Amino acid sequence: MLDNRLHQNSSTPVKVGEVKIGGGSPIVVQSMTNTDTADVARTVQQVKELARAGSELVRITVNSEDAAAAVPRIRDELDKQEISVPLIGDFHFNGHKLLAKYPDCASALGKYRINPGNVGRGKKRDTQFAQMIEFACQYEKPVRIGVNWGSLDQAVLARLLDQNAEMSSPRELAEVMRDAVITSALESAEQAVSLGLAKNQIIISCKMSGVQELISVYQTLASRCDYALHLGLTEAGMGSKGIVASTASLAILLQQGIGDTIRISLTPAPGGDRTQEVIVAQEILQTMGLRSFTPMVIACPGCGRTTSDYFQRLAQDIQSYLRHKMPEWRNRYRGVEEMNVAVMGCVVNGPGESKNANIGISLPGTGESPVAPVYEDGEKTVTLKGDHIAEEFQAIVERYIESHYAETEAS
Repeated sequence: MLDNRLHQNSSTPVKVGEVKIGGGSPIVVQSMTNTDTADVARTVQQVKELARAGSELVRITVNSEDAAAAVPRIRDELDKQEISVPLIGDFHFNGHKLLAKYPDCASALGKYRINPGNVGRGKKRDTQFAQMIEFACQYEKPVRIGVNWGSLDQAVLARLLDQNAEMSSPRELAEVMRDAVITSALESAEQAVSLGLAKNQIIISCKMSGVQELISVYQTLASRCDYALHLGLTEAGMGSKGIVASTASLAILLQQGIGDTIRISLTPAPGGDRTQEVIVAQEILQTMGLRSFTPMVIACPGCGRTTSDYFQRLAQDIQSYLRHKMPEWRNRYRGVEEMNVAVMGCVVNGPGESKNANIGISLPGTGESPVAPVYEDGEKTVTLKGDHIAEEFQAIVERYIESHYAETEAS
């Protein structure tokens, strides 16, 4: 596994509740609800689902008085259910008013997210930004200064465009806009520090919707500051497009040592599971060797030797089972999240991959003998056959975990 310390931009961690971001801490996974925050029951349920999936921070929209009034009730209900995940308040336009009117909301949140482009217009911008920072200082809350390409501070952009127009060799508009995103974030962070917020209470993000633009902006941003950095491709999109685009951009940055916390901004299918964004974030980090969250299932893609879909269904069932059990296992078995399970479909690579995994099964391909050898730590321990291979293999996986991973004191 790669050294997490290579992937920290800040020297001192930012603390959000009990979660540490940067400064040598593991890269943190976060997510965001899409419920109406004023609907306490639905928001609590979704936060619970996201936390169970492994989200270490959950952001909620605080856009109205009803939403602000609901935040402390949401926090209380989560605490009753022993769900300690910190809540991040996502503020735009009216955050200064909501925090002033609802002090219980200001206190219940673990962190505030402020967008410099939406905190206020004209002369009100600096005043309203200062009010937000003053509340952060008063309640001892960290702040994410989150600049978005789609809601860029127009005053900063206009200033840089004017400066660019006076140059003998003006830069391209796209370059000026990238510079404006970075400048907005850094100037806002400097203003927050001048108002009394400690540097180790600040996280910065500069989100773009284009892969190459995001990479370029964060590379420059990381070279110009030592604040903790939040990574994410904003408006990533739906399905495979959103997953691929997010992975393509974040993987490059993470490999270069840039980034302290991530979110995958997927557009869910209608009625889709919001926890997918958590799973994708975890899998990016785990497949890169940066963190481990759940046992990984290795499975072959299938070919003409595997005309049956049996191994595919078994691989899917095992992966779903492992992820479903992880909230329980996380507190019982030390190191189980680093386990590899192989579910292979024929004799070509099946035995080899199964031997290399902690535990693996090589199912028979088309025309092969209808038996399935199981390997544990490189040694064949049993051969399964008949109509109950799936159930028997799942039981073997359970026994392997119980016998190979020491139970913690929490059990």
